[in-house]
Amino acid sequence: MRSEGPLRGIAIVGGGTAGWMAAALLACKLRGQAGAIHVIESPDIGTIGVGEATIPPIRLFNDALGLDEDDFICATRATFKLGIQFRNWCREGLTYFHPFGVHGTSRSMDALHHYWLRARVSGETTPFEAWSLNAVAAQRNRCMRPTATSDDPASLYSYAFHFDAGLYAQYLRHYAEHRGVVRLERKVVKVELREADGFIDALLLDDGRRVAADLFIDCSGFRGLLIEQALRTGYEDWSQWLPCDRAVAIPCASAGPLTPYTRSTAHRAGWQWRIPLQHRLGNGHVYCSHYLSDDEAVATLLANLDGPALSEPRLLGFTTGRRRQFWNRNCIALGLASGFMEPLESTSIHLIQKGLTHLLNLFPDRSFAPSLIAEYNRLAIEEYEWIRDFVILHYKATVREDAPLWRYCRAMPVPESLAYKIEQFRQTGRVVRYGSELFAASNWISVLLGQEIWPRHYDPLVDQHDLAQLRATLQALRVTISAAAEATPLHLDYLQRLRLINA
Repeated sequence: MRSEGPLRGIAIVGGGTAGWMAAALLACKLRGQAGAIHVIESPDIGTIGVGEATIPPIRLFNDALGLDEDDFICATRATFKLGIQFRNWCREGLTYFHPFGVHGTSRSMDALHHYWLRARVSGETTPFEAWSLNAVAAQRNRCMRPTATSDDPASLYSYAFHFDAGLYAQYLRHYAEHRGVVRLERKVVKVELREADGFIDALLLDDGRRVAADLFIDCSGFRGLLIEQALRTGYEDWSQWLPCDRAVAIPCASAGPLTPYTRSTAHRAGWQWRIPLQHRLGNGHVYCSHYLSDDEAVATLLANLDGPALSEPRLLGFTTGRRRQFWNRNCIALGLASGFMEPLESTSIHLIQKGLTHLLNLFPDRSFAPSLIAEYNRLAIEEYEWIRDFVILHYKATVREDAPLWRYCRAMPVPESLAYKIEQFRQTGRVVRYGSELFAASNWISVLLGQEIWPRHYDPLVDQHDLAQLRATLQALRVTISAAAEATPLHLDYLQRLRLINA
């Protein structure tokens, strides 16, 4: 197909994290070669969330923009994140840690869990997370960036951030506007479609202005103003696997030591997040309205805050799932407009980031070749489904019988792709991964073992090693990791030492 020429304009509907991530990255990479970029942001629509947790790829996004990491941390009141602590998920009273990064003292120890499994058969009781530097340091409230010395265990640190999502959006807005992005603080009152092909032609604003563009990016949140209300794309409901459909969020005052990890605590009809920022804690309770009322959910959250509440609770409803197409005609949905994945593994911002990466890799001209759109949707759907399976695992791998939600989750059928992974690990201790899925084998191992899915067998080649020597090696690794963690500064001290605390 002959090119119809480069794009002559991009309109982004909605600001917030998704809208300003899109504006910033497109302004940085396109440099005006696709026409003007407009962000249409209604003054009456607030953003969702009282603190955002991320995963390590966020650093790639910030690097792509050329952001100074120290400046970003100060501007967004960010803290470091080394992983997630899970409480009461498998059973009440059980706590485990899902760390970023590797287990062991080198990146080549991808089979270390098989050696640990053999030792466990012979009486080893120390949790496998004790062989993760990230986990050990985080549980002692210590953290640092990795060192550059390859033989130093501290070179193995992997980290992400907790930050104020509203401040991050402001930070990216300043970045984008400095590079020519135009912000229109208006409401969209009408979406004009072309009669010939149903493509979006222009947006009519509440002040009478008409914004025409070739590419439209929907960051309008759950309502999906363009992707759903205008284009009727359709939605795939995943609530049979992820039955929580409500959340209440509230910030509270900081209390206790500054922890370098997110905490997820399972309650009787859902779970609670705790996200530590420099100036406050972000908290929320995700729950299933079939088993819990809004009043009960609010009461549970308020009863489990570390400090005094700083605002009134905010309630929201959702249906976990995704749009049937993420790119429909000349519209791409990002953020909540594209679907909703529980924030259990902090993947919300990553999915925005991946959507933008796919867009740049498959950037269209005005012909909007169907093959580009099909490939974008294939990649985005795969990404969503891989993450979906990882989140479902947390619900499915439970032995809790104290409440209806957990009894339902324990018995529910799961997608075949996940069932196959679980059975492979249960039988052999091996992790099956599909394509270039986000979560690595170490991530799956952390959650599978943390939620007590014990393999019936370990790799038989491990039996080539003398058991006493194997146990001595594991002990030596553990001692090395513990010493490296202890040599790491406390989280708050580290931020203050680098002058990253924004007072």
